[in-house]
Amino acid sequence: MRVVIIGAGEVGTSIAANLAGDHDVVVVETDAARAERLKFDLDVLSIHGDGTSLEIQEEAEVDTADMFIASTDNDRTNLVACGTAKTLGDPFTIARTKSVEYLRTWERKHGAFGADHIICSDLLTAENMVRVIGLPSALDLDPFAGGLVHMAEFEINEGSPVAGQKVVEADRFDSLTFAGLFRGEQLLIPDGSTVIEANDRAVVIGRPESVQSFATDIAPGHTLDDATDIVITGGSQIGYHTARLLEERGLKPRLIEANQERARELAEDLPNTVVMQHDATDTDFLEREHVDEADILVAAMNSDERNLLIAVLAKRIGVDRVVAVVDNTEYVTLFEEIGIDVAINPRNVTAEEITRFSYENIAENLTVLENDQAEVFELELDADSSMVGKTLEELDSELEGQFVFGAITRNSSFITPRGDTRLKAGDHIVVFVETSFADGFMSSV
Repeated sequence: MRVVIIGAGEVGTSIAANLAGDHDVVVVETDAARAERLKFDLDVLSIHGDGTSLEIQEEAEVDTADMFIASTDNDRTNLVACGTAKTLGDPFTIARTKSVEYLRTWERKHGAFGADHIICSDLLTAENMVRVIGLPSALDLDPFAGGLVHMAEFEINEGSPVAGQKVVEADRFDSLTFAGLFRGEQLLIPDGSTVIEANDRAVVIGRPESVQSFATDIAPGHTLDDATDIVITGGSQIGYHTARLLEERGLKPRLIEANQERARELAEDLPNTVVMQHDATDTDFLEREHVDEADILVAAMNSDERNLLIAVLAKRIGVDRVVAVVDNTEYVTLFEEIGIDVAINPRNVTAEEITRFSYENIAENLTVLENDQAEVFELELDADSSMVGKTLEELDSELEGQFVFGAITRNSSFITPRGDTRLKAGDHIVVFVETSFADGFMSSV
């Protein structure tokens, strides 16, 4: 597949890196130095120029492209670029936007703005945050197989009941699979004798109720159903959508916003949210409003520095769980190292979603974990698949590389994968695989 990407920022570069191994990728970038670096850093053709320009798109041969991805930080640039691409050919166009308004317009008429698909980073980030805060210690949560299967990544804390246990002892759920352990920079494919250590990041795949039960097991009493007090700091679009999504789940969060006009707007638009107009970095205010008693605090300001300050203050006064938006990818590790529970980067979330969508003709769903160390993807087996008719034990001995069958669904029913499980045509398999082996695994299907 031939793919043209407009914008070589963090999102565009990440998408290009993920697609370059399997596809013919062209990247257009306005920054000459960045465009030049791409030639050496990635196996892609880079062009210096304005991605909305008809002349530059002709140079990129957009008329021969199968997919066109506009991923700059400017919404209008991305939409104009998609419109221009449609005048040259008929690639499948994807536009990245921050504004939900463009998404709402597009939803009324698919193909509006020349975009075949729009990915809204603010809404996507809020959805990700709501999924993550619903599980204690969860770093990531993604649904597969139409929601029949969940994949979740958990931080195993020092006091967790499973720290020091063998996998066979910790795995007390019939429909749950321990797919992988990240220990520092190392990826482990666990077996029953593998000991789970404090600070490991464990990836499990299974029925939603089993994943929820495991979450409760490793950190009792901290699920979203148990949370009676969720505080959001910052009335940004991400903060607003997080509150709105929580309201849809029947919850009544509190939201702190310093700007009086914005606070008034939020109070009108969020009927089940208590909106407080105040500076969220005021420790006296936080204590006076008993924010220290909150089950979860979401730092969703438009500034990484203020989110960091608020997150540190929240931890200092005793908030149990803090989730923060971190716009600068380089700050994510910093947030995690100082003890913030979850740092969510909108750029990473967006790049992952666009990459997943780009692979939709191969994999029905895709999640990238731990800076692209591993992937979890869903595939449907057709009658011609080399896997059909074989047991998982046979496939394990035939295929080289680090992988785990996490779940199988058949005729909308969940099947817990076992060595003697025999695959059939039409099965949906959810597989955890080391990224370096992912292409080889997919080609074997």
